[in-house]
Amino acid sequence: MHPPDFLPVRSHQPLTELGTARHSPEGTHAISVGDVGTQIVLLPGSDPSQPLAALIPLDSDTLGRVEALTRFWRSRHGRKVPADTRMTIQQRRRLRLMLQAVDGRTNGASYREIAAALYGPERVGSEPWKTSPLRDTVIGLVEGGRSMIRGGYLQLLRHRRRS
Repeated sequence: MHPPDFLPVRSHQPLTELGTARHSPEGTHAISVGDVGTQIVLLPGSDPSQPLAALIPLDSDTLGRVEALTRFWRSRHGRKVPADTRMTIQQRRRLRLMLQAVDGRTNGASYREIAAALYGPERVGSEPWKTSPLRDTVIGLVEGGRSMIRGGYLQLLRHRRRS
């Protein structure tokens, strides 16, 4: 989106390094590849080589969007990028395991085969499978992954609200 004339542009850094662009009625979608990979939607008529303005809806996700814009801007200007606080390191690891587990299950792997791929065959073979806590863990990972696929992933983009 072009910035309105009443907003002065003191310095301008063209939006380059866009990944593969896909065009749609909403605009051009691309991933800005830099220190922080960011999905960009350029509204119709926008030119990434010209000064641009960000459009952020004012809704319950505004603060998260402002934080994402801040990380993007800092990355584009070579500044230190603050960590994304929406997920902890442990949550990222569990998400990766969930997606790997559901991918294996979708491709016909048994729970035991998935456990061996994720945790190693030695660990899986060290105790009876039917009563193994690993079995329950893998079943939970597959169920969690399926939940993500059904739309639960949208919660990853939101900060948890305090009650």
